[in-house]
Amino acid sequence: MVYIVYLGGLAETDESPSSHHFHMLQQVVDSRFVNQSIVRSYTRSFNGFAANLTAQEKQELARHEDVVSIFPSRTFQPLTTRSWDFMGLPENVHRNLTVESDIIIGVLDTGIWPESESFNDEGFGPPPKKWKGVCEGGKNFTCNNKLIGARYYNSLQPSNDTARDREGHGTHTASTAAGNYVKDASFYGIAKGTARGGVPSARIAAYKVCGLIGCLEVDILAAFDDAIADGVDILSISLGPQKPLQFKDDSVAIGAFHALQKGVLVLQSAGNSGDYKTVASIVPWIFTVAASSTDRGIVTKVVIGNGTAFTGKAINSFSLAGSSVPVVYGKNVTKTCSEDDARQCLPICLEPSLVKGKIILCDNYLGVNDAFRVGAVGAVTSLNAFTPQGRHLVHISFIVPLAASHLSDQNFNDLQSYYAATITPKVDILTSESVKNIDAPLVADFSSRGPNGIIPDILKPDVTAPGIEILAAFSPLAPPSGFSSDKRSMNYSILSGTSMSCPHAAGAAAYVKSFHPNWSPSAIKSALMTTGVNFTWRMDPTKDSLAEFSYGAGHIDPVKAVDPGLVYETFTEDYINMLCSLGYDTATLRKILGVNSTCPTGMQITPKDLNYPSMARRITTNDSTVLTFSENFTRTVTNVGLGNSTYKVTTSTSPDYNISVKPDILSFRTLNERKSFEVIISGKITGEMVSAELEWSDGVHRVRSPIILYPDSL
Repeated sequence: MVYIVYLGGLAETDESPSSHHFHMLQQVVDSRFVNQSIVRSYTRSFNGFAANLTAQEKQELARHEDVVSIFPSRTFQPLTTRSWDFMGLPENVHRNLTVESDIIIGVLDTGIWPESESFNDEGFGPPPKKWKGVCEGGKNFTCNNKLIGARYYNSLQPSNDTARDREGHGTHTASTAAGNYVKDASFYGIAKGTARGGVPSARIAAYKVCGLIGCLEVDILAAFDDAIADGVDILSISLGPQKPLQFKDDSVAIGAFHALQKGVLVLQSAGNSGDYKTVASIVPWIFTVAASSTDRGIVTKVVIGNGTAFTGKAINSFSLAGSSVPVVYGKNVTKTCSEDDARQCLPICLEPSLVKGKIILCDNYLGVNDAFRVGAVGAVTSLNAFTPQGRHLVHISFIVPLAASHLSDQNFNDLQSYYAATITPKVDILTSESVKNIDAPLVADFSSRGPNGIIPDILKPDVTAPGIEILAAFSPLAPPSGFSSDKRSMNYSILSGTSMSCPHAAGAAAYVKSFHPNWSPSAIKSALMTTGVNFTWRMDPTKDSLAEFSYGAGHIDPVKAVDPGLVYETFTEDYINMLCSLGYDTATLRKILGVNSTCPTGMQITPKDLNYPSMARRITTNDSTVLTFSENFTRTVTNVGLGNSTYKVTTSTSPDYNISVKPDILSFRTLNERKSFEVIISGKITGEMVSAELEWSDGVHRVRSPIILYPDSL
């Protein structure tokens, strides 16, 4: 089995890291097999290696004094136009193009399609002088002054012999973050407009870490090792584990920590598990992004013989309007299944001879692909049928491999009634169209929610960004519906997922950095969090009962984030102090940092009091149904707005709780001046979470922080 042996930072020694790795392995592996055992060494930005080890060899190596942690190389998964306008970043927005063109966004994903118009380098100068990377994309792969670097990793996937994207996911995320302007981009005319990234003048470096079997941690760490040394400014990571992991056992958290030390901001998708306490990106030095809707929706109408039209969800490029295609129901096209199973159009139930060339009605939206497989030309399904994970898919349209639409339960029931009462039922499925989505932004059903399962007093996700029905560049080698028999080839496609929201936030971060190139990662993160758009229905459980656990500080606003007024800055030593409070000892921290560092002997920074733009506290109730509590938070803000300014505080929460802030006025005389304050919130907590917010304002800037308290019973 392949294990990752994490040794922390790069220490200054006479022995090279690679030699040290070899000698360490010699102590536990037969010397004849050391070369075959080692899979990869990490030597450019941090220290470690991956090796094939038996369970006994792993246990022996874990006792070595230089080892921080050993964990198996798991397989992570990718977490899969109009969106930038919705975020307040139109084509004609003010830009600092000179600095923007010096920003390099690294993308760890499925690779990239270098010939895409989104990566056209017309008008670009040479790469920034700070760039130390290479273009190692494999055969017939060429970089340019837009796509300035590419690497691929195939430690355990020999077929991964090119940085070229075969899946479409990496091309989509890279172009979302920093793609060039492409007019009249669309998916078969659907969602037509100008495709562009958040920073069209920025440079892109692609690191292919995902192949046919997923994204291996051994390769993810290798890409971090290279990207940091190559000189990227921002890393967009649209992949992750299925559940949260401890810092020392999480390749993305480890890589991101060392990126932070070099001034690189790392953003990661929150995850697509959708349910409570499923957010998988949990460390405070990563910018965690949930997914939400924009004001453009995509619908597919179904018109039945009596003229009634139903509006459903699907991205359908086919049209069966005016056709006389026979219509059948799943329960009537089986020879082997019970009626309940057949209604779902389960794979084992569909009889090809009874389905081929027809439109089929299915109770479950998953029946579409199986209907296509056996030769159906159209399908109409119920949208609200549960997925295997028990989640609804309400706000999303997916690309379908045949003419199809997913209807609400009520509309599908009406369609069933029409079908049952009509001798020759007629169903027309129209091509998809774009409509105004007045409810936006809504957090997607699939977007992973908090609270943080590993560090309960750090609120995650941090923000939300567009992640539903996003049009961006795509690989023409990939079937747009994800169904292998779908032979369509497209240069642009529409995808949904926190994979799509993460590069939106990465592009927004790069936009802020273009105006403040010397700001720290935490300052940029703070600016985007404290200027985020608050959801007006935040306290309304009928919209989203998990509130800030769904969307964090809110929906990002890149233009406002350029001038946030105040920022909450967090430095490496603050994170180290926090790790001390979580049980990491001095010896371990010295290994992680690669330099001498000690845990403070005095008061340590607990996660609750980390200088974070949001505030969260899990309260121990000792099984009490009602508990009186009083919690305090300390924070420090840095003035980046007006040199001579005075900020006054306002707070809001339920009348059942009391919030006080000391001091309640902060006066600044100069830029970069720092001021500290304390927040005290008290009341009685029951089984529900408590949502509150704090806002500092000087009349020009509004600096908002969400506050969340919740019982440990949640």
